[in-house]
Order: sequence, then structure tokens, then C-alpha cells
Amino acid sequence: MAVTDEAIEKIKGMIVSGALRPGDRLPKESELAADLGLSRNSLREAVRALSLIRILDVRQGDGTYVTSLDPQLLLEALSFVVDFHRDDTVLEFLAVRRILEPAATAMAASRISEQQLDALNAQLDKLGSNPSVEELVAGDLEFHRGIVQSAGNSVLCSLLDGLSGPTTRARIWRGLTQEDAVTGTLREHRAILAALRDRDAEAARSWATVHIASVEQWLRSTL
Repeated sequence: MAVTDEAIEKIKGMIVSGALRPGDRLPKESELAADLGLSRNSLREAVRALSLIRILDVRQGDGTYVTSLDPQLLLEALSFVVDFHRDDTVLEFLAVRRILEPAATAMAASRISEQQLDALNAQLDKLGSNPSVEELVAGDLEFHRGIVQSAGNSVLCSLLDGLSGPTTRARIWRGLTQEDAVTGTLREHRAILAALRDRDAEAARSWATVHIASVEQWLRSTL
């Protein structure tokens, strides 16, 4: 089990057992980390993940609270993590995306305009070198949509838009739990963009395949 997943399980256990109740404020980070036998960094990442799915509420300058939900609703929210780890249908979506998106990226190499390339570069520059996972996933969707649109095939664009939604959760969870996922994604985006600038269709296809396959391989190992 990944370190962050272990931290999430321990916090979840406190909520389910009643040690932490809806509306309760979590102990100080240093105290809770020591009590749970976790590093402060692992605890911080777990809190981030649980706040993303609204189990915890991080209030700047005040502390972190268990959301004031009915206990049954809390358990349903916690099932997000369980469902994710059991949901292997997302692998099928990723497999289809791995077939279609590299083809669309290769098509874009000969059709994308300089203005479109500059817009993609500006998107990457805006993200910077250390975006949050949420910012990265939103940027990832925007980046790939821009490339596919520039390929000039509206049917392919619609198909890939439909495939992106079911894989978003996997991309967020990977960013939260896999070390270097963020930097790896940014590096692959830059490589795809460089191939498009060079009008190198095969390099663009290869980098897009590597990019999608990395998520798929991570998910297979997780499931």
C-alpha cells in the first residue's frame, strides 16, 4: 500500500470508529502524525486527498475539520476510495484513449498552427513547475483538448472528450499518491509540444503513447 493510501486508511479508521466525529477538529498536524505513526508529509497528502472528496474541510487559519455530514453520508463519501480501487473499467477507457489520442496527436503535427502551439506553450508556462494536483489535471485536460481540436476531426475530438471524463478520477488519485507523477506529467507535456513544433508526427505519437500508458501502468499496479 502506498504511504499516502496508508495515511488515508488510518484517518478513515478514526472517523469510522468514532474517534473523530462529524464536525470535530483534527488534532495538530505534529500530534496526529505522531499518534498515527506517520510522517507529517504523508499526513498532509492524506488530508489533501480527503479534503478533495469533501470528507475533511481545511479552513485556512482555523484548522482541519471532519465535514458535518450524517454518518451514513460520510461512509458513502469514503467509499470513493474503495470504489476507485475496485473500478477496473477505467482501464478500458484508458486503453481506448491510448489507441485514439496518439493518432490524433500525430494528425495534429501537420495541422496545428503556430498560434495554437503558442497557446499550448502559454498553458504550460501558466501551470509552472509545481502546480497542485487539481491544477495539473485541469491543465492536462485543456492541453490534450487543444491538441485534438487542432487535428481537425470533430468526431475524434468528441470521442476523446467522452473518454477523458471517466479517467479524470484516476489521474487525480495518481497525482496525489504517486511520487513524481506531477513532474513526470509536465515533462511529457513538454516533449509532446516539442514534437508538434518539429512537425514530427511519429515522435508526437510516441510521446502521447508514453504519456497515457504511464497512467495506465500505474493504475494496473494499483488495482
